Amino acid sequence: MAKAKNGDKVKVHYTGRLTSGEQFDSSAGREPLAFTVGAGQMIKGFDSAIPGMEPGEKKTITIAPEEAYGPVVEEAIIEFPKRNIPDSLPIEVGMQLQLQSATGQPVPVVVKEIKEDVVILDANHHLAGKELVFDIELVEIS
Repeated sequence: MAKAKNGDKVKVHYTGRLTSGEQFDSSAGREPLAFTVGAGQMIKGFDSAIPGMEPGEKKTITIAPEEAYGPVVEEAIIEFPKRNIPDSLPIEVGMQLQLQSATGQPVPVVVKEIKEDVVILDANHHLAGKELVFDIELVEIS
């Protein structure tokens, strides 16, 4: 039976969870996830787990933050002046907002804290700094 290698188009079913057991994503009930192995479409640790797998094979992997969404970057946590937030937008901790970079690109942020004059916003990926566990089943190589 063929084994997956870099450059192969594959389909996988997966469940992603934190080391606490909290599930953050799954393909259950959906079409399998399709991607090209080694093309940089997936986080590095997930991508590198696929070569050598055969269709029907299942495995569980643990991915360090450096091979996933990276460490938490302190520079991505910013103080945003409250006066720049429209009064019509009630904000609360945990709320997701979108800012715009200097080049006009959307930057998703999460409200971490609300102070008197500023709101603390975190532009890190919500899985940054976290070790991830994935159950993977290789469905197909094409």
